[in-house]
Amino acid sequence: MERREVLRLSAVAGATGALTLGRVSFADATPAEGRPGGGPAEQTRRITGHLPTGAPDFVYLPVEVPHGVREIAVSYTYDKPPVPEGTAGNACDIGIFDERGTDLGGAGFRGWSGGARTEFFLRADEATPGYLPGPVNAGTWHIALGPYTVAPQGLSYDVTVTVRYGPRGHTPAPGYPPERARGRGRAWYRGDSHLHSVHSDGKRTPAEIAALARAAGLDFLTTTEHNTTSSHRAWEGLWGDDLLILTGEEVTTRNGHVVAMGTDPGVFIDWRYRARDNAFGKYARAVRRAGGLVIPAHPHATCIGCNWKFGLNDADAVEVWNGPYTPDDEVTLAEWDNTLVAHVQGRADWLPAVGHSDAHRDPDVIGLPQTVVLADDLSRRAVQDGIRAGRVWIAESAKIDLAFSVTGEHGEHAGIAERLAVSGTSKVTAHLQVTGAPGCTASFVTDQGRLYTAPLPPSGDGTLTWQTTADYAAYIRAEVRHPSTTPGLPGPMAAMTNPVFVGRWG
Repeated sequence: MERREVLRLSAVAGATGALTLGRVSFADATPAEGRPGGGPAEQTRRITGHLPTGAPDFVYLPVEVPHGVREIAVSYTYDKPPVPEGTAGNACDIGIFDERGTDLGGAGFRGWSGGARTEFFLRADEATPGYLPGPVNAGTWHIALGPYTVAPQGLSYDVTVTVRYGPRGHTPAPGYPPERARGRGRAWYRGDSHLHSVHSDGKRTPAEIAALARAAGLDFLTTTEHNTTSSHRAWEGLWGDDLLILTGEEVTTRNGHVVAMGTDPGVFIDWRYRARDNAFGKYARAVRRAGGLVIPAHPHATCIGCNWKFGLNDADAVEVWNGPYTPDDEVTLAEWDNTLVAHVQGRADWLPAVGHSDAHRDPDVIGLPQTVVLADDLSRRAVQDGIRAGRVWIAESAKIDLAFSVTGEHGEHAGIAERLAVSGTSKVTAHLQVTGAPGCTASFVTDQGRLYTAPLPPSGDGTLTWQTTADYAAYIRAEVRHPSTTPGLPGPMAAMTNPVFVGRWG
């Protein structure tokens, strides 16, 4: 049986939230052969419809799931008509909520694959990656369509829903990663906390990611799929004394993405809001209640919906370097550096900078870049505490190592994220030791900009020192860069540190 829904433009013009379509029922389906007792083995419904330009962000298709269903399967397609150059064409995401409803932050979430898949299933013992296994209870489920962009001609969709009957099966208890690995006591630990697998729009399995993380010299990683927690239970057997695996989510809204780093396993953070809804603070608090950090991702990325519109007041850190270093990272870095002055003036706390690979598939390199954190041990809490405190530097690979500090003329000393409390006229000396960066130059950057730059020796191993005063430099941070490849821009980043603050201001 097929049903068609045509939405008139006047019904949804200016809508920014959600629209619920008419219900799909299986009550009057014709019984099929093959099920014990004479009932249907499965039943199928097909729903077609059309969304105009200006459709809501989320369109819900209610499905009345009967008793006795063991599995629900969904497939969908949508048209992709030609559009004028420079105009966005059709892109439509998909997911599902169970009988517990579609309330924001509610318990009904059962999976999301965005635009990465055209079909999925779920039942008690198994589900398509991106979806959560569990019982298929009777009641009103909702298939969620997310028309991400809609062509001028509108978007025509075609959804097929199949319910299969039989014994419900058993949902195995999830095996979640432990919160601690052996580690080396208080030390610098390398990690990559923005990664994608087959559980969202990545192509690698968790096993492949774990192997590549070890090969990259990482001590920890965070699994961060787009708008789903299904990967949290997919790492069993892949952690070890040498690799801490944290759970999280890339909360992918229409106005920017945020890495929820190190949230409690199985905790879902909703993404169905825009900046104008004034809701981000609520969900940032939800991340923290779940034990996670709030880290805006690629704030100036060029993909549709990727630009960060929520401000930084609710963030714990900011991702200034995402994957291979590009001009949009340079913009983010400059914007972040500008915020350090507010801290110098005593007007705001400062946000630590971090870097992640955002790796999805070959040839994306896991650990390019990687965040290097000074932590008391290799555990979720210790790594998060190190990031929150800003005891962080970023490198393009484990081949690069560095040490950065600032000292005063009377033996005072401060490391990354610390303050050297000296008088304004006191002489201070910045020290940077680098290994593994052949062909690069190193710089000291202050609130006045880049004030000292020198080439590293051909070996890539060298030490730089630079003397200044607190009056001249309210903070100092270090950068290591490759030669410039774009006229007018500095070279791609090889490594960078968070700042050392200098003076008795604030």
